[in-house]
Amino acid sequence: MTWMSAPVLSGTRVTLRPLELSDAADLAAAVDTPEPFRWTTVPAGEQEARDYIQTALDTPDRVAFAVVDQTTDRIVGSTSYYDISPVNRALAVGYTWYSASVQGTTVNPDAKLLLLRRAFEDLGAVRVVWHTDERNAQSRAGIAKLGATFEGLLRKHKPLAGGEWRTTAQFAMTDDDWPAARSTLQERLR
Repeated sequence: MTWMSAPVLSGTRVTLRPLELSDAADLAAAVDTPEPFRWTTVPAGEQEARDYIQTALDTPDRVAFAVVDQTTDRIVGSTSYYDISPVNRALAVGYTWYSASVQGTTVNPDAKLLLLRRAFEDLGAVRVVWHTDERNAQSRAGIAKLGATFEGLLRKHKPLAGGEWRTTAQFAMTDDDWPAARSTLQERLR
């Protein structure tokens, strides 16, 4: 299994599969309530979804997944590995968003269990990183709940619309942290 491959990963609630251009309409439909996505770029309509997917596919160090809810067989969001560095045995997890209708369910813990299991157990990663806007309290709490450690703020890390700059909160988990985090995620799915 290579670091840049996108296998199908199946859990107890979701299936992660490679994101494809043919998913554009379903991905756009997954944005069921746009308001919660203030801190995340989500597609507004089918053409934006197509552009979103094409950007993901064109980014050399990113592997994007469609998140499919097994209870409905519908795409309910997307997530990715990015900043993939096999030499450093590290990657980031992000570009994650879910339909408002599945937030607070077992969709996110199941998806993260699948991604982290693949990273640490299949690929031999030693470090997984998360980035989020410092103002995104919901995302920061969710990342910390996974067992990731807050490592600090990256000032003026990414440009935002309107000439502003985002300060990014960075979290990480190492292979040493993984066994306890795996147990916590498995417990959340019970």
